[in-house]
Amino acid sequence: MRQVIVAQAAGWNSNTATMQAYQRASATSPWQPVFSQPIPILLGRSGLAWGRGVFTPPRNGIPMKVEKDWRAPAGVFQLGSLFGYAARPPSGARWPYVQVGPWDAYVDDPNNPYYNQHVRVDPKRIPPWFEKQRMRLGDDAYKWMLEIRHNQRPVAPGYGSAIFFHVRRGPTKPSAGCSTMAVENLERMIRWLDPQASPHYVLLPKADYQYLRGPWGLP
Repeated sequence: MRQVIVAQAAGWNSNTATMQAYQRASATSPWQPVFSQPIPILLGRSGLAWGRGVFTPPRNGIPMKVEKDWRAPAGVFQLGSLFGYAARPPSGARWPYVQVGPWDAYVDDPNNPYYNQHVRVDPKRIPPWFEKQRMRLGDDAYKWMLEIRHNQRPVAPGYGSAIFFHVRRGPTKPSAGCSTMAVENLERMIRWLDPQASPHYVLLPKADYQYLRGPWGLP
């Protein structure tokens, strides 16, 4: 792991955070900050809850994230695919890209066998659930969507789905559980990502970050 995105919130019920990216030349090199100033981001409207990521969360009385709780998943997460409406990703991006077409869906129904997965349906056999799960909505907030791999290995129905980095809807408008920011900051982050550097995303309240920084090997 040679790239890490770190977002720290003031507390578990905060819906804002500051984000910095770090990189290092090797596993034994010191971490170096990437951005000259931390980037403001918005989180779930109700704050944070523990997510299902790389590490098992400590038992500190904070609940696990569940579907429709309006909380962003806290922890350490791998990154998945970059989705977008455009034919190509932001110029200079190296990250695997999937153009979202009319038959792409990302499923947030815990009763659906494709829960928390990207699916491209057959237009000749459109399933009845597709309309509520389709990705291409013509919404500027979803211009770019970088998958945060919460609750994916393995998927547990009901523990939260469709978690992305995406464009914020306004400077003060929190999300349903995603990490959102101004489009120029999101594009800057996407261009920086190196698939060879195994980038991860860390989202924690400040006090928990300091407590877990050593045990989890964080910057």
